[in-house]
This record gives sequence, C-alpha cells and structure tokens, in this order.
Amino acid sequence: MKYMAQRQQIVEFGKKLITEKLTTGTGGNISIFIREDNVMLISPSGIPYNETGPEDIVVLDLDGNVVEGTRKPSSEYHMHCIFYQKTDHVNSVVHTHSDYATAVACLLQEIEPLHYIIGSVGDKVRCCDYKTFGTQELADEAYRVMGENNGILLGNHGVLAVGSNCADAFSVAKDIEFLAKLKIRAEAIGKPVLLNQEQMDVVVEKFGTYGQVAEKV
Repeated sequence: MKYMAQRQQIVEFGKKLITEKLTTGTGGNISIFIREDNVMLISPSGIPYNETGPEDIVVLDLDGNVVEGTRKPSSEYHMHCIFYQKTDHVNSVVHTHSDYATAVACLLQEIEPLHYIIGSVGDKVRCCDYKTFGTQELADEAYRVMGENNGILLGNHGVLAVGSNCADAFSVAKDIEFLAKLKIRAEAIGKPVLLNQEQMDVVVEKFGTYGQVAEKV
C-alpha cells in the first residue's frame, strides 16, 4: 500500500476523536491531501474508529473517484475535496460532532472572541447554514463561510477544521469544542466580555509565531 505514514495518521487521529470526546460512534471523518500526487486519503464510511486499520483508508482523486481501496469512503468527501481543490495551504481536514460545539451549531450561532485561544481558528468561529450532509451543497457552503479562517460550525451538524497537516486541523477542532464549552457556560452566568479588535490583532499575530521554530544550521 502507498502512503502508509498518512494512512496511519488517519487511523491514530480517528481513535483520538473518540478518546478526546470529539465524536461518538462513526461520526465525523478525517482526510489528508497528498499534494504532489493530487490525491486525498480519507477515513472509510461506517467503520468504528477503533476497528479501522491502514488498509481501510480510501485514496480518492479530487473528483471523488476511488484510486485505491476496497472500502466506501466517507460520505462527506465533497467537504474535504473542495478545500484541496481551492486552496494551496490546506493539507488536512477534520470533521467532528463534538457535544458543545454541535449544540451551538444547532442554534445557528457563531462563537465570538471571548477567549484568546480563538486565535487558532481566526477572528471568530462562524456558523454556516444547514445543508444536507454528504452533498456538494454543504461543501460549497462550508468553503464559503470558512473564508480565511481555520474552522467553522456546520449548522445543525458539527465542526469542520482545516490545517496544513492533520495535527493542526485536529488541534483546531479541539479548540472549537473548548470555545463552545466556554460560551455555553459563560452565557449561563452572564454576558461574556469579548476581546476587542486591538486585542485580537495581537492574538492573531502571536498565534502566527507560536510553537517551536527550527534553528538554521
């Protein structure tokens, strides 16, 4: 099998969707784009994450045709393909059904900048309108609403996160769930005090340089 490292990544992060309570059952999906070959690897449809192996990962071209694999790909492949077709920086997409974020999505509300961690997502966490799952219509709406950000709420559905790699996309999905939890809990007490534009500008700049930087040798 080709792309063994990427297959294993999808398997491992799929298990983390369950252990970190970002979905239940077989909900959600993960993909990785192999930019040099113009193909994507995606989790299979309907197989529990703890039972998924590298051989179950499906390789698709960006028209949704199976290039390699015997399993049926996730029904949400349109929502992954569109970001690989239309961006030059997204190399992984993670879709979850995490509890708090999905609750906010069912209200068709966005998450405003009530905590600095929102800088990993963008200026806010927007929510797109409800569209039927597994359709090109949902993919188009998700891409439109995402804009320059790294994650959104899918109306009456869940979370969509993107990143330059699988770890980054997964981290964004986790941050959105954390922010949704804060929103629900804070609003149960009162009205959250939001970060202003000047504060958010600093946050976004700091997120751009956060983490380890390789030393030049």
